[in-house]
Amino acid sequence: MIQQIRQRSRELSGEIRSIRQHIHQHPELSFEEFETAKYVAAKLDALGIDYQSGVAGTGIVAVIRGRQPESRCLAIRAELDALPIKELNEVSYKSINEGIMHACGHDVHTACLLGVAQIMHELRDQFSGTLKLIFQPGEEMHPGGGSLMIEAGVLENPKIDAILALHVYPHLPAGVVGFRSGQYMASTDEIHIKITGKGGHAALPHQTIDPIAIAAETIVALQQVVSRRSNPISPSVLSFGKIAGGTVNNVIPDEVELAGTLRTMDEQWRAEAHKLIRNVTHNISEAFGAQAHIDIPKGYPSLYNDPVLTAQIGGFAEAFLGKDQVRELSLRMTADDFAFYSQSVPGCYFRLGTNTNNAAHTVSVHNARFDIDESALETGVGVMSFAAFSYLQ
Repeated sequence: MIQQIRQRSRELSGEIRSIRQHIHQHPELSFEEFETAKYVAAKLDALGIDYQSGVAGTGIVAVIRGRQPESRCLAIRAELDALPIKELNEVSYKSINEGIMHACGHDVHTACLLGVAQIMHELRDQFSGTLKLIFQPGEEMHPGGGSLMIEAGVLENPKIDAILALHVYPHLPAGVVGFRSGQYMASTDEIHIKITGKGGHAALPHQTIDPIAIAAETIVALQQVVSRRSNPISPSVLSFGKIAGGTVNNVIPDEVELAGTLRTMDEQWRAEAHKLIRNVTHNISEAFGAQAHIDIPKGYPSLYNDPVLTAQIGGFAEAFLGKDQVRELSLRMTADDFAFYSQSVPGCYFRLGTNTNNAAHTVSVHNARFDIDESALETGVGVMSFAAFSYLQ
């Protein structure tokens, strides 16, 4: 079966490249993936695969049933959305939608999953169980399409026993994949703070309540929430990327707004940090006679890879690619809404190497020049197909 799937992955590589390039050229923002969803649906129609569209808006859930479809169910997730980035690559498949780009590789993920769909549909009489293919909207935007797909019932009918996802990784060469068992990626929460004081002339600070000075005090104090209150052996990050207030140099404004992000690996500490951020911010503002409004919309949970499932899928990858082509990954403070799935059922989120011999295509994701060595597509399709086939035996 390894040889058969290798051969089909190779035979389909040109078609999968074409699919990836089409999706790359026509990117759409989170929860606006209308044409992308139509394109995926048309490909599934051509293959004769059953699916439901319009799930959580633009999501699609396809089902491939094996000989004994009720025995077990494996799901594989790919994302449909792109980022609000103006592409700077000069390639034939450059984005034609101004200011929108598949800079996080979701075009790769969707193309690979369509390749898996074709191979597994061809092999449906040779495996047991059911394969569920999840084409998900809105991974890049709060509250995360994964949470909405779960609310829409994607984990049921049939009930999912385990779920997989791959993600492009420009830090590994094409032909290589990476795994990490257990805790892998951080939770992510947005921090929005509005400090309201009393504006006035900058030369008369005693007649004002200066929200800029209070904001500065708040930012410095909040850094100690992480450095002094969190367990140092559990990674945690609190950073502010935006501060906005005032218009000219000699006027103290009425308000200042701050925006930041909190990332943790510990769900209990995450909840505690939310309380500390609120308390510290309120106390500082009150001490200076100002008011603070704090909003912490809960984002993605930390991503946990089930150790048993990850060992199993990693073993399938070693059998398919060779042991030297499978690497162990390090912890990351980035986040992915696949965590919603892996908090609900056993999950395995692994990485697909996409650079060329560590010399080209090494630009990080979320960059206007991100691109891949397209030979990685054959690897992604082959590894996921073999893993799915082997799991469903």
